[in-house]
Amino acid sequence: MDLFHSHGAGLDVHKQSVVAHARITDAKGHVTRHTRTFGTMTIDLLNLAAWLLSLEITHVAMESTGEYWKPIYNILEGSFTLLVVNAQHIKNVPGRKTDVKDAEWIADLLCHGLVRGSFIPPQAQRDLRDLTRQRTNLVRDRATVVNRLQKVLEWANIKLAAVVSDVVGVSAREMLAAIVDGQSDVSVLADLARGRMREKRAVLEAALSGRVRDHHRFVIASHLEQIDFLDAQIASFDGQIVACVNEQAPPPPDAPDTPPAAAPSTSDTDEVSWEGAIEIWDSVPGIGRRLAEQLVAEIGPQMREFPSAAHLASWAKVAPGNRESAGKRLSGKTGKGNRWLRTSLVQAAHSAVKVKSSALAIYYRRLAKRMSGKKAMLAVAHKILTIGYRLLSKRELYSEPYVSVRDARRTEQLAAQMQRRLERLGYSVRIEPLTASAT
Repeated sequence: MDLFHSHGAGLDVHKQSVVAHARITDAKGHVTRHTRTFGTMTIDLLNLAAWLLSLEITHVAMESTGEYWKPIYNILEGSFTLLVVNAQHIKNVPGRKTDVKDAEWIADLLCHGLVRGSFIPPQAQRDLRDLTRQRTNLVRDRATVVNRLQKVLEWANIKLAAVVSDVVGVSAREMLAAIVDGQSDVSVLADLARGRMREKRAVLEAALSGRVRDHHRFVIASHLEQIDFLDAQIASFDGQIVACVNEQAPPPPDAPDTPPAAAPSTSDTDEVSWEGAIEIWDSVPGIGRRLAEQLVAEIGPQMREFPSAAHLASWAKVAPGNRESAGKRLSGKTGKGNRWLRTSLVQAAHSAVKVKSSALAIYYRRLAKRMSGKKAMLAVAHKILTIGYRLLSKRELYSEPYVSVRDARRTEQLAAQMQRRLERLGYSVRIEPLTASAT
């Protein structure tokens, strides 16, 4: 078996310990092995790095074990070529499972080039990922609290959610604040409606006529305070994300504080900045600014790590799986990938198909006729990811295809399909447009 790396190490990572196995091959092919166990405190990880450097190790591989690999990656980054490997790809033979043997197995696979490292973005992008993911968690927490608030309103016989679309909107929020303050006159509460909501005052009076006790007022006030806190947290993360994106913006070409030696090369200036990538994603139907920031954080502004759109879709696990044996297709499951990216793409697909005249909505309706709605929606997510890849590669904004050109192409495809079906039935068919036959 070919040897790719003469000085490699495998790490079996746990919460409180790291088993390191170093495999060194000399010029004559003799293999020397060293194994040591370290703790996971910072001082222990520094000792691990020093031990690997003393053995002249160049490549290090470890499993992507939850969050435990990240502290080790932070310490070893920059000193070694690090590979974070999917644990599913390096399973050992059953019956030979110990921490030492696992580390030895990882080292052997690494040195023979049998493992492939996962995509680990640069530090700046990892920071942006942390911010966008935490913001997503805050948005989900806010939705959870709003649902709890609606439950309390139902317990108090207040059917506000049956009349308004958002129980924490401007009008509904003022009504809830008045209820917490002890207001029980439904006409006064309904009169707090604003805009077009004032046309529903009669229905609002019926919906606000409930059995509100002090217990309900206390719980409602608690939920409202929690929603205000989460809104402030989300706004804070929005500002921090904008600041993080702006930090990655290239300096102006005529900046006086930029030395000539540090000026970017011509190839660097052609790259898409973070803000530029966000604008490109934002131009795609179904994607807004917040979702575009999430996509840039997960994928990055450049497409260097992904040689093709198909490769990116496979990595994101929005493409059909490939499992075949003896000429039979066994499964087409997409598998498990980056759940943050997949969730964002599916969310964008749900928004895009609501624009009925858009190409993505037409694509969804065409697929939904022959497959389930969930599969069709995942296909739209795959389509959005492919579109984004091509737009980022070309540095272009999204433009909706012309309806006339799209309809003409679809008409030609449908006519050709009908012609083939008739020919299979034994007929000879010649198709001509009505304008050509009339002349």
